[in-house]
Amino acid sequence: MDSVRSDTDLALKILVAGGFGVGKTTLVGAVSEIRPLRTEEQLTAAGSRIDDLGGVEGKTTTTVAMDFGRITIREGLSVYLFGTPGQDRFWFLWDELAQGALGAVVLADTRRLTDCFPAVDFFEHRGIPFVVAVNRFDGTRAFGPEEVSRALDLDADTPVVLCDARERGSGKAVLINLVEHAGKVHAARVLARSGV
Repeated sequence: MDSVRSDTDLALKILVAGGFGVGKTTLVGAVSEIRPLRTEEQLTAAGSRIDDLGGVEGKTTTTVAMDFGRITIREGLSVYLFGTPGQDRFWFLWDELAQGALGAVVLADTRRLTDCFPAVDFFEHRGIPFVVAVNRFDGTRAFGPEEVSRALDLDADTPVVLCDARERGSGKAVLINLVEHAGKVHAARVLARSGV
C-alpha cells in the first residue's frame, strides 16, 4: 500500500545535465526506483540541421523537456532527479528546472568534452554545486579526473568522477559524491554568512 506524503517529508532535487547524447536519460533511468518519465522524441531531418551528431551518430531520439526519476532514501526522504535536455534550443527550460536544486551532475563525454562547457558555466554562474561525471563510452580513450578537470578549467574543489551511466551502482556513486559536495558547499556558505 502506498503511503500518503506528509507535509514533513523532504525531497531533494538534483539535476542531471550535459551535452547532447552524453547519457543523461540513461543515468536517470539506471538509478530511478520508478519507471522514469521521459520526454524523448525521434530525431528528425529538420533537427539534423541544428543538432551536431558528431560522435553520437547512432542516436535516434532526444529529450525535449526533461527526464524525471525518484530514489527513496528512507521514509520521508526522497531524491528527485531531473534530466535536462542537451540541445541549445531547449536551454530555456534549465532555469525552471534549476529552481530549488540541491546540486547538479554534469555528465561529460570525452569525445565531445566541449559540449559540457555550457552546463558548467550555467551552474557556476548560479552558484549551484555540481560534480562532473565522465561517462565512459566503450572504445574511447580513458582520461583521468585530473586531466578532465584541467581541460574544463574547473575550480580545484569541483569533484570529477568516472562513471558508467548504464550501471545503477556507478550512477548512485555519482549522486553520493554530489550530495557530499553540495553539503560541504552549503555548510561553508552558512558559516560565511554567520561570520564564523
